[in-house]
Amino acid sequence: MPSPAQLRAARVMLGLSQAEIAGRSCLSVPTVKRAEADVGVRVSEAVRAAISVVLQNACVEFINGDEPGMKKRPSRYEGLRADQLNAENVPRE
Repeated sequence: MPSPAQLRAARVMLGLSQAEIAGRSCLSVPTVKRAEADVGVRVSEAVRAAISVVLQNACVEFINGDEPGMKKRPSRYEGLRADQLNAENVPRE
């Protein structure tokens, strides 16, 4: 499970606000703030998992090991030209 620092860094790397993460994960902004906080009231693993899913869907890969972090992986649509897009490879919202 990503740490609060990883969640915060991933959101910032993607240029998303806490409100955007809250909306996409069906959580409140104060809950997202608590999930990203290093101190204070802790959130459940389910909350951290919901935020993680949103960030992973936005192409973030969390790295855990000696130095936990994250990286942005390329979208499967990156690098496609407009004439290569079709019903099977266009992202659905």
